[in-house]
Amino acid sequence: KMSISSDEVNFLVYRYLQESGFSHSAFTFGIESHISQSNINGALVPPAALISIIQKGLQYVEAEVSINEDGTLFDGRPIESLSLIDAVMPDVGSAKNGEGAANGEENGSHALASKLAHRGGPGEGRSQIPTLHVLCPDHHSDMMEVDRDVEIPQSKAMVLRGHESEVFICAWNPVNDLLASGSGDSTARIWNLSENSTGGSTQLVLRHCIREGGQDVPSNKDVTSLDWNVSLGARAQHPSAVGAIKESKSVLQSEGTLLATGSYDGFARIWTKDGNLASTLGQHKGPIFALKWNKKGNFILSAGVDKTTIIWDAHTGEAKQQFPFHSAPALDVDWQSNNTFASCSTDMCIHVCKLGQDRPVKTFQGHTNEVNAIKWDPTGSLLASCSDDMTLKIWSMKQDACVHDLQAHSKEIYTIKWSPTGPGTNNPGASLMLASASFDSTVRLWDVERGVCIHTLTCHQEPVYSVAFSPDGRHLASGSFDKCVHIWNTQVSPRSPRARACTAGFDTQRCVCVSGQTGALVHSYRGTGGIFEVCWNATGDKVGASASDGSVSGGAAGPLGAEPRRGVTQNCVSGCRFAF
Repeated sequence: KMSISSDEVNFLVYRYLQESGFSHSAFTFGIESHISQSNINGALVPPAALISIIQKGLQYVEAEVSINEDGTLFDGRPIESLSLIDAVMPDVGSAKNGEGAANGEENGSHALASKLAHRGGPGEGRSQIPTLHVLCPDHHSDMMEVDRDVEIPQSKAMVLRGHESEVFICAWNPVNDLLASGSGDSTARIWNLSENSTGGSTQLVLRHCIREGGQDVPSNKDVTSLDWNVSLGARAQHPSAVGAIKESKSVLQSEGTLLATGSYDGFARIWTKDGNLASTLGQHKGPIFALKWNKKGNFILSAGVDKTTIIWDAHTGEAKQQFPFHSAPALDVDWQSNNTFASCSTDMCIHVCKLGQDRPVKTFQGHTNEVNAIKWDPTGSLLASCSDDMTLKIWSMKQDACVHDLQAHSKEIYTIKWSPTGPGTNNPGASLMLASASFDSTVRLWDVERGVCIHTLTCHQEPVYSVAFSPDGRHLASGSFDKCVHIWNTQVSPRSPRARACTAGFDTQRCVCVSGQTGALVHSYRGTGGIFEVCWNATGDKVGASASDGSVSGGAAGPLGAEPRRGVTQNCVSGCRFAF
């Protein structure tokens, strides 16, 4: 007896959207269909499951119209391959009457798996992630090729189990080795990964609840964003009840003592690092997509699907000002100073706003599709933006038109990050760079001063969702839906002008790089789910990565060439230590 439930169909559609790189659609569909409440174990569902079952159904229809009732082939030959749309047409049976594809005639259809692979999704029969190799320069020669595995051994990964759904985000405490993670299970968690901790056994669960009928009940909504306070100035509130913003105790907080979270339930929340709820911030009329502390630590900025951004007073929990300038959902925000910020939206516009001003102080227009992310450079003088229109743009408050229109990616650009180098940083002697992550499976490094791409990193095989520079700017972590976290060297070696990166046109069976040269792949870790986010700890020796299977993955890397060992993680968080 055949049994098909709507939950099962919804889950397969949800997974297809994720695997194909439709992150916004998957996110919205997952909420509306209550995927997080289903009892389906996603770890047991193979990749491209929906495509696989559709292909089998297509083969059945082809057989149905090709085979007579007595088992013989119609007209002595099988029908030409049907397209998916042809297969669902009511008159598909007309193929037996000669109205189908003519003998030898191309019908324009291709294998569905090939189409999906071309779009960036994992089709059936797709090759596995190739083994990564390293070319290590010899001290006595300019360059010597040495095949060496750079995969982080599973033994060096800390696996922290707990989450019950996808983990969308993670962030390290700026002072301690505390890793915060946010999930579709309506919780955030704080994991203690310090040397004297018990590793995965230490976790604080921050349950996101709402008031219903006078009781606190789980919101059953995704935690979409989180951010630690980064400097002196914030004051924590300890309300007498969830949702009440009443000051019962006020304590001056130093950096890393407060965690702000944003949720699909429309509320922002402030938590202490001990896991206590300090404030609930409620004024948005829909899901929150992003939130950030300012550097002073007295304000929190949030962006919502209600088309507005809000500056919150972290001391009182009250909204200082709401900015209703976008005409579509706001996707990202970033502070320029302690009271000025930029916001971007699906309306293709970027607004720069200032607390106390009733209109934007600057509006940048030029993108032709959704603007996914924005970031100010370390000095706050240049603003970078990336879009579904496949371009990066660099903006300055001194002019209306963009300073640079950077075009090199062949698909949507999901996120960008500036290196913590150059003027205004702790690494003033190193050159400033901009990294971009795209659904074309590549990461690009840009020299913004010249407006040129200086490296293309192409070892990933699926859409890249996240990039993060190490605190010293010498390494870049990237995370992709191919389940891999790669660590790259970003510094140019003055010794060899022949340094080269993994670039377009590399052998798909071998990703060959130059260890010690800029763009070189120095470490790689493969998890068990697509990677949504990567982040470095304050000392630059650990990386966290959140994944679609409910894990936040990473590992500790010893010398290059350590023997790799794979393991399975599910609904877990891992931390990674790196030794360069």
